[in-house]
Amino acid sequence: MEVFEKAQVVRLRSRHDKYLLADTDKEGVYQDRNGIYKNAKWSVEIVQGTNWIRLKSCYEKYLTASNMPFLLGATGKKVIQTLPTRLNSSLDWEPVREGSYVRLKTRYGQFLRANKGLPPWKNSITHDIPHRTSTTNWILWDVDLVQLRPQQPPKPISLHPPVLESPSHSPPDDASFSIYLKSPSNQGEDFLEAKSPIKDGRIVYYNVEHGDASDESEEKFFSFQGSSVEDLKEKLKEETGHDDIVVCCRNPFNAELHPLRLQLPPNNSDMHVVVITPSCNGQHFFTSSDFAKLLKNLITLSLNDNAVLVFILFNHACAFLISYTNFCSFSINKQ
Repeated sequence: MEVFEKAQVVRLRSRHDKYLLADTDKEGVYQDRNGIYKNAKWSVEIVQGTNWIRLKSCYEKYLTASNMPFLLGATGKKVIQTLPTRLNSSLDWEPVREGSYVRLKTRYGQFLRANKGLPPWKNSITHDIPHRTSTTNWILWDVDLVQLRPQQPPKPISLHPPVLESPSHSPPDDASFSIYLKSPSNQGEDFLEAKSPIKDGRIVYYNVEHGDASDESEEKFFSFQGSSVEDLKEKLKEETGHDDIVVCCRNPFNAELHPLRLQLPPNNSDMHVVVITPSCNGQHFFTSSDFAKLLKNLITLSLNDNAVLVFILFNHACAFLISYTNFCSFSINKQ
């Protein structure tokens, strides 16, 4: 409860590493990995004198535990956005701390749950009581502080000595005085953007290439808190759904791909990588046959005394040799 007492705006992140978002239809809610949108932010209202809170979306509607079943025959019920004419208990959530996470409990003992699996369960939100061990952590949420609640400045204290009135109702003595004590105001602290301690890490942007090196697939991204290349590779396997991948970086000068093998950039700086899938079969790298053809042309031109073309092809041969070395390393790494 302490974190919500300090917070004016929060983001809620499920154990699936996805944020709770208000749907743009202003009725539903769902999960998404991108927490930078405005509809991932929820204003916190505290029900005075209780441990209950209300969460209001950017559309000025409350997060509501409805009585509508999510699916016929399922125990979970829909969580929606509403703005009733009179505030009722379906809008109230009680934060229950569990380690570094919180559970949000309704007035009826059910919990806000982030679902996963195949549609329609994928990215859905319900309120329910988990009955299986595998779904117990689906009701756990990380709380990201987005904006702190402004502190109310203390009221000025006025100290007045008693004033004795004369029978003639003469005005007060000039010696009467007032003292005002006011704490210094720290402007700029009214609205603080607080970075949550769980938001450390880096943003990794990636696209998947399936064989056509010129094919620029849509770049996606995720938050990554690991510290090694192997950790990143495992995370990308999970994101892409491919088990046999090679993580590469693209050379900014010649656009060639080089396998990422050593270490990640320091200071949690953001990364752009390319994921090579098994269908590529090394098409992104130069092969030994390409190099052999180039050497053959180089020898032929040397015999014909064509110095200019020899010089050009020699430079290309060097570039091919470097790329072929990368390909050999790539092949060994896969084995």
